[in-house]
Amino acid sequence: MAGPGVTIQLPGLRQPRLSLQRWQAARSWARLIREAEALWRVDALAMHRLAAQELGSLLEEVPPSLRCRVNRWLLRFGVLTRLNP
Repeated sequence: MAGPGVTIQLPGLRQPRLSLQRWQAARSWARLIREAEALWRVDALAMHRLAAQELGSLLEEVPPSLRCRVNRWLLRFGVLTRLNP
């Protein structure tokens, strides 16, 4: 029996936590890409430039290990942008 302040780590609990973190990260990247892409719908040249810069930066920053998951979120969000695996 564990005393106060002692945490018991059960085997197998780490994997669901990692899966959840990967899911949240992929969803966050997809949402950022969707927002940058939405700037293209604004009828202003300055906004288009800002959107292009932001979208370009985001595409470079998405970790390769999350790109497939981010693409799935982009599909669900109805975004045109896709990442190369």
